[in-house]
Amino acid sequence: MSTVTSLVQSVDWLALAPPTLAGAVALVVLVADLFLPAARKPLLGWIATAGLALAALALLPLLDGDRRTFCLPAHPDVCSYAADPFALVVQFLVLGGALLTALLSIDTVRDQDLPAGEYWFLLLSSAAGAALLPASRDLATLVIALEVASLPAFALVGLRRGDRLSSEAALKFFLSSVAATAVMLLGVSFLYAATGSLHLSQVAHALTALPDPRLATLASAGVALTLVGFAFKTAAAPFHFWVPDTYVGAPLPIAGYLSVVGKAVGFSGLILVTVQGFPSYADVWGPALAVLAALTMTVGNVAALRQDPRRAHSAVRLLAWSSVGQAGYLLVPIAAAGYERDPGHAIGSTIAYALMYAAVNLGAFAVAALVARTRPANRITDYRGLYHRRPVVALALGFFLLCLAGLPPGIIGLFAKVTVFSAAVDAGLAWLAVLMAVNVVIALYYYLQWTTVLFRGAGEAESAAEAAATGTPAPAGHPAGAGIPAPLATAIALAAVLGIALSGAPQLVLRFASGTLL
Repeated sequence: MSTVTSLVQSVDWLALAPPTLAGAVALVVLVADLFLPAARKPLLGWIATAGLALAALALLPLLDGDRRTFCLPAHPDVCSYAADPFALVVQFLVLGGALLTALLSIDTVRDQDLPAGEYWFLLLSSAAGAALLPASRDLATLVIALEVASLPAFALVGLRRGDRLSSEAALKFFLSSVAATAVMLLGVSFLYAATGSLHLSQVAHALTALPDPRLATLASAGVALTLVGFAFKTAAAPFHFWVPDTYVGAPLPIAGYLSVVGKAVGFSGLILVTVQGFPSYADVWGPALAVLAALTMTVGNVAALRQDPRRAHSAVRLLAWSSVGQAGYLLVPIAAAGYERDPGHAIGSTIAYALMYAAVNLGAFAVAALVARTRPANRITDYRGLYHRRPVVALALGFFLLCLAGLPPGIIGLFAKVTVFSAAVDAGLAWLAVLMAVNVVIALYYYLQWTTVLFRGAGEAESAAEAAATGTPAPAGHPAGAGIPAPLATAIALAAVLGIALSGAPQLVLRFASGTLL
């Protein structure tokens, strides 16, 4: 009897509440979809939004300490789930991003006639997996959380039935992600064979003193393959090829979701395996991630610079390539952690940058979703004269773009870039800091070019003539002067308020850059 008792693990349901609530509401939505008549289907969107808000609020009771659960009976300090400061910050980012995505989606689901029950179930399921991942402290839970976050996203990208772009996007996203998962699982299996454990703390300890040189070779291969798998997930070059077409083919709220929540999932997993799982291999993954960061930011920004403003979907493509460039900046502090004596301190800059990026990038996608209601081609030229048609929306988008560029009044963008730059300099990566500065200058051009388009004079007659000439008149039911749907207006307003608040008090985010989260 005592043996059986010793194997029973206590479960801290309060620590598990955020991802559990998101998953539970997903099941509620799926069941409710079976019984609700078609006219009442919009109710599912509000249920999903309320569920995500409730999951985010469940983080508040966890702020008072470091809670752990699913711990080994023989080793109480070795746990599979930890609600520590790192996990809570990333869960806040993930659930907040999913909440804004839900607000963007309410009208999109109706306007594009997407299957409501499936859409909301998949979004909530993905958010539950994304919230689970930063708290995962063993490789098995980490991989499961990553797949729970990723698998529903494939279906969300391809949910527009009969749309060729959507089908192609889903296929590319699926194939690239499955390849990444296969490589990652092979790496995890090598690590388990070499160390005999899946818990990150035990893996880290075992890697410091492997008794057999053959096991050391196996472990090195496992570390390399695991890092390659996460490089796919973070859209780091040269594993970024799926990003532009996936963003263009996906419903715009899902493109925004992938750009923020998808990246948060990939980067939080990468931080956990490098800093907590492979600290003894810092001399390997540090330089490797530095090269990946340099390549990713350069490829992303140069490709964004080459976008033709008159090309169909050029606005979304520019945001997609911009997100690749931003991924390069996010990689810099993680690479710097490989050179630091206290790697947990360095990754705070990535978290600070990710919080800024999440708010303003989702805001930019929200404005893109609004413009797409009357101009489905979503060219950058379609934004000409937006200030004269919708001045508040144009000012909001201009602010979001300036934050991404790191220019005033987007003070938070500037401060976040400075913290990333400082992390590289402090780690002795001067060459990477210089390359980042060059890329920031390159990015200024395309962000400012789009911003100036917003304020160029273009009356309604000129806009209508341009739309007719390009063959993309406003869809029926969405005249150019139509009002903004309340959920979409709320999402834009929330993103703008967050960006302005963070620019007015950047210490709210930047304190993460000065503390040790792990």
